[in-house]
Amino acid sequence: MTHPVITQVTNRIRERSTARRARFLARIQRQADQGKTRASLSCGNLAHAVAASSCDEKGRILDMTRANVAIVTAYNDMLSAHQPYQGYPDIIKGALAELGHSAQVAGGVPAMCDGVTQGQPGMDMSLFSRDLIAQATAVSLSHNTFDATLLLGICDKIAPGQIMGALSHAHLPTAFVPAGPMASGISNDEKVKVRQQYAAGEVGRDALLKMECGAYHAAGTCTFYGTANTNQLVFEAMGLMLPGSAFVHPHSELRHALTEEAARRISAMIPGSPAYRPLSAVIDERALVNGLVALLASGGSTNHSIHMVVLARAAG
Repeated sequence: MTHPVITQVTNRIRERSTARRARFLARIQRQADQGKTRASLSCGNLAHAVAASSCDEKGRILDMTRANVAIVTAYNDMLSAHQPYQGYPDIIKGALAELGHSAQVAGGVPAMCDGVTQGQPGMDMSLFSRDLIAQATAVSLSHNTFDATLLLGICDKIAPGQIMGALSHAHLPTAFVPAGPMASGISNDEKVKVRQQYAAGEVGRDALLKMECGAYHAAGTCTFYGTANTNQLVFEAMGLMLPGSAFVHPHSELRHALTEEAARRISAMIPGSPAYRPLSAVIDERALVNGLVALLASGGSTNHSIHMVVLARAAG
């Protein structure tokens, strides 16, 4: 049974959003009414869209009875949380090919890390990068050759920005495919000890650097409950990930299986299918409140107090 305060908050959001949400849903319905958008593309448009694909891929993409999934990736190989995404497109394409479907990397978005830029001039770019990521995601989906979207992104401003951009094409089923958390390195007690020793002049920079590299030492999200790990928890609670997929280690067999399953699930939700479930039906006032409850109950990152507001606005 839902707590009455939760019900009250949800109802207030719904009531004061009635007009804006109606405009949003009307716009999304107009997109949905176009049907399978790549079927309306000219032959020249389609030729451009499949020019670099293999013969098998071309056949699947040009077959309008099949699903073609957009992959929007935040992969780069300098950030631990996004380095695992290098091989995800091939995993997704392989899982879909077994079902006769296809996927294309629709675009990439920048991914910056506050852990690297903290205290540096680059940190001034951090929040602004969210809007750039939103625009890059929307541009990636603008080719209108896709039936669903998979978002590869986890960290601070990246995942919220991808959702903002995806909401511009919210007639498409959309899900996140997380990469999971870094394995624990050294203990918090050891980190505190070395940092205190360095501050007191008892050890030098080499000892401090060795300790920090022992703490942040492998692929995956940072080993503390910051914005990246909060993203994974909150977005799972909002229905944007497979249940139970947020905190599985990047290199486990289960992580690989979850990535394949995300591809299979999203391909079953495309327009025209009995299980059609667009992003606009997933992100509503109930999902936002679920996310807020998960955020507050878990003691998650306070950055989400700004991200949840802008996500709500993007969804009307």
